[in-house]
Amino acid sequence: MADTRHHWEQVYETKSADAVSWYQTHPDTSLTFIAASQLPLDAPLLDVGGGASTLVDHLLELGYTDVSVLDIASHALSQSQARLGAAKAQRVHWLVDDVTRFAPSRHYALWHDRAVFHFLTDDALKAAYLAALRRSLALGGSVIMATFAADGPTRCSGLDVARYDADSLYALFGDDFERLADGRDMHVTPWGSDQAFTYLHLRRRS
Repeated sequence: MADTRHHWEQVYETKSADAVSWYQTHPDTSLTFIAASQLPLDAPLLDVGGGASTLVDHLLELGYTDVSVLDIASHALSQSQARLGAAKAQRVHWLVDDVTRFAPSRHYALWHDRAVFHFLTDDALKAAYLAALRRSLALGGSVIMATFAADGPTRCSGLDVARYDADSLYALFGDDFERLADGRDMHVTPWGSDQAFTYLHLRRRS
């Protein structure tokens, strides 16, 4: 955990939010899947690995009132807080934690991850992540998971990554999750390279 935290703290100490490959000014695909979840505006939402992502900005603009952002790197969260400004930042629950060890104090109606899961290449860490997801997500809650696609990058931020198509990603979840939809997104990095992502939308059976 310490090595992982150090890696990501260093990334955000040395780079601005818009200088990393995964930066998006407007996370259209994630927002589309979140809208499809048809959650009330006061539903508790969790953005896993949300760090310096602009997703939180758009969720607040859309009127969501209970947004939490979890990241292992405090510097990433600080970038988001500075970007939002004090008034808006106070409306967000900021959580500094390793998601594979996350012990939530509440249940969430939505678990969104576009940043973390594909960095887990060890089966034990994948299992720990999925256990944390189950601890966190309410029955009937939605999961929106985005990973590098099967033809996506093999490395990112100096680390090896796992790649998935929708079927192989869904296979990691048990029968207690219903597959609602999947999709593919071709992300263009700030320097113009293409990165293929797989999106999967699930609902936890109640």
